[in-house]
Order: sequence, then C-alpha cells, then structure tokens
Amino acid sequence: MLAIDNTIISDDVLNQYFACDVFSCKGACCIEGDAGAPLEEEEISILEDNLEKIKPFMSEKGIEAVTKSGVFDYDMDGILVTPLVNDSECAFVYFEENVAKCSIEKAYLMRKIDFQKPISCHLYPVRIKKSHFYEVLTYHKWDICNDAREHGKNINISLLDYLKEPLIRKYGSAWIKKMKKNLT
Repeated sequence: MLAIDNTIISDDVLNQYFACDVFSCKGACCIEGDAGAPLEEEEISILEDNLEKIKPFMSEKGIEAVTKSGVFDYDMDGILVTPLVNDSECAFVYFEENVAKCSIEKAYLMRKIDFQKPISCHLYPVRIKKSHFYEVLTYHKWDICNDAREHGKNINISLLDYLKEPLIRKYGSAWIKKMKKNLT
C-alpha cells in the first residue's frame, strides 16, 4: 500500500501489468456489469451542458435512455452512474466495427466538447473508493481484461504507467512525481 497526500493506492494497483487491448475485449467494460460507469457529482452538469453536442455520436437507444432518465442514475449502493440501455451497455456507448466506444470521448476527439469522458472510465480498471478522509485506489480485476493484463506484461507496461494521463488529470503532475519517487 502507498499513501500520497489524501490517496491510498492498494497493492493490487501497484503490482499489475496492464495495457488495454480493446480489439480483443471489444470494449466489454462499457457493455457488461450491473451498473453504469461511476460519475463524480460535477460531471453530471458537464454532461447535461454538453449533451446536445454528444448526442450526434450516440446510438438511438442511448439517446432514448438519457431523454427518459437524464444523464445519470444510481447504482444499488446509491452511487451516481451513467444510465444503461436495457440494463446492459452504457447509454453513451456506440459501436464501431463491433467495438463498444464512448460517444462522450468521440465528441471530445472531434473537438465538440472539452470534457474527455468520466474520470472513472478514463482510470478503468482502477476504481476510486471514497472514505471520509481518503480516496482509495483499488484494482477492479475482471476476466474481460485478461488480455489487457497479458498484453501489459508482454510489453512491460505497469498499470500505473498505462494510467499516467488519467492519473495526472485526476490528481495532478506533482502527485505523479510523488508516486514515482515512492516507488523507486
């Protein structure tokens, strides 16, 4: 375990190899599971403000889902999450060559919005569990990511190196420097 500022990084995050292989898994993390992607409260207003710019990249069913219930829902634990289509894929998923992709990120890449995607999606497979004083970074080990773990091991990419960009987005470059210093 490693503590940096108000975060605790669990050992399973520190000791994994990982490099997403989306063509192997077909974006399964966006279409499987029992709830949508966790959302931070401030992300809801960002999604609401940008929804009309995101909609052109969404599926028809995804648009129906957000029109009906809005850009967020609650999971079984009362955590804010993206809504689902038919209790399956995230409402913001679209498919390209049978791979699930994110319409929010597509709008960002097309320079329609300046929000890349929810931080929980950008950090996946790391999940943030919030306590009163800390954010605990844990690793969500799921069989659908077996190929990503193997790929990371084959090309010698640690999970933390793979997630450098979203970790900087979430915690800043000074946090990354502290983490790297503590790992050497």
